[in-house]
Amino acid sequence: MRRKGGMGWMPVGARTNEEMFWGGLPLAGLVIYDVGAYHGVLTLFFASRCSRVISYEPNEINHARLVENIRLNNLENVQVRRLGVGSQRGSGMLHYSPEMAGGGTLDPDARAAISQAIQITTLDHDIAASALPAPDLIKIDIEGWELEALHGARATIDEYHPALFLEMHGETIREKRRKASEIIAFLRVVGYQSILHVETGAAITPENVDLASEGHLYCRYTASRTTSCPTNT
Repeated sequence: MRRKGGMGWMPVGARTNEEMFWGGLPLAGLVIYDVGAYHGVLTLFFASRCSRVISYEPNEINHARLVENIRLNNLENVQVRRLGVGSQRGSGMLHYSPEMAGGGTLDPDARAAISQAIQITTLDHDIAASALPAPDLIKIDIEGWELEALHGARATIDEYHPALFLEMHGETIREKRRKASEIIAFLRVVGYQSILHVETGAAITPENVDLASEGHLYCRYTASRTTSCPTNT
């Protein structure tokens, strides 16, 4: 795969645990949603192996590079959505530094060199309104908005039970742990009891939630649910 710009890796060979995870995961025939695609590092990898990729990237700089990388590789199985993903539809101001365009925030109090208006959708709405295919796997890496995106995909999750790959974010360790705890609680409510911590290979349970605050989680539907759902904050 040819690629311009951006930090990242293509998972070829055994290097980091994340690379080994992606390299060993069977993706043939799957429909994968890449939420927070950045310059398309994983989009390109997915497209080389799966059936179809739906990529979301609202940042205009990243979006342009993502589209360029798709064209460089003549990929015909990728659909790009220039939209943010959250718990509700609407609009917002994305603030980011040109040196760290992958680290944008919608925090209205954030100070950054660039502020860009973006449209925000939910996966539930966008899948229904745009007749998008049912997801087999949803990867979400959106700088701390992962739980919001999950809430906005609740109907999709309940109907199709896609595998989920989530990156944990937070400005402080305390914030990461809080977010991880809320995400784990949500996952257990919707029937995702099989939660793998990618970096260590450990199974995440209510007893070791703090481990989930660093790195990535791979989550699979098991049909066993808890009885109450955390509120969306």
